[in-house]
Amino acid sequence: MQTQQKLVTTIEHVAFCFDELLAHFSGASVEPPAFEDTLCPLFVTWNKASRRGTTRLRGCIGTLEAKQLHQALKDYALTSALGDRRFPPIEQSEVPALKCTVSLLRCFERASNWLDWTIGQHGLIIEFTDPAAACKWTATFLPEIAEQEGWSQQRTIDNLISKSGYTGAITPQLRDRLGIVRYESTIASLTFLEYEQLRASVVNPEAACATYA
Repeated sequence: MQTQQKLVTTIEHVAFCFDELLAHFSGASVEPPAFEDTLCPLFVTWNKASRRGTTRLRGCIGTLEAKQLHQALKDYALTSALGDRRFPPIEQSEVPALKCTVSLLRCFERASNWLDWTIGQHGLIIEFTDPAAACKWTATFLPEIAEQEGWSQQRTIDNLISKSGYTGAITPQLRDRLGIVRYESTIASLTFLEYEQLRASVVNPEAACATYA
């Protein structure tokens, strides 16, 4: 698996996702982005803020395979917003309440056991077989998930096993035979308001100084 050791997520990666979502609704075209079109695995996450100040997930889809960044960000910005089967497609009326996060993944390495990783630093990919069903199970959590949820390492692993679709008993023996790859990421996020301010600053630099001072 290819890795990107030095690539860092920026707000321009996130703004490009908003560009593509708005273009989807308006039918407009989007100018090619200025950031490097390198190979990278990535995820795009959309959250929606409520009037009570809480947020809820509206879509999160990505790829663990390194792909050309320009096309992959476009594809997964729209797929995560409109094609995550766990949620109805995001509607245009929801856009002002959205927050977008881009995670660029890097530093993939095989863990020696199911405890060989650090909460808040590593994402996980698990893979295991079920001899009784003669099938393979796999799933991933991004590095921020366990820390956000307040999970221990064991609870994270058990939730990841369940996420894979496996419905059997989760035993110490099952944990011990997991194949685990750990990885890191850099992330950047923008709310829609921050995105509007960013795009306005391109037209009016003086406004940018006032906004971000």
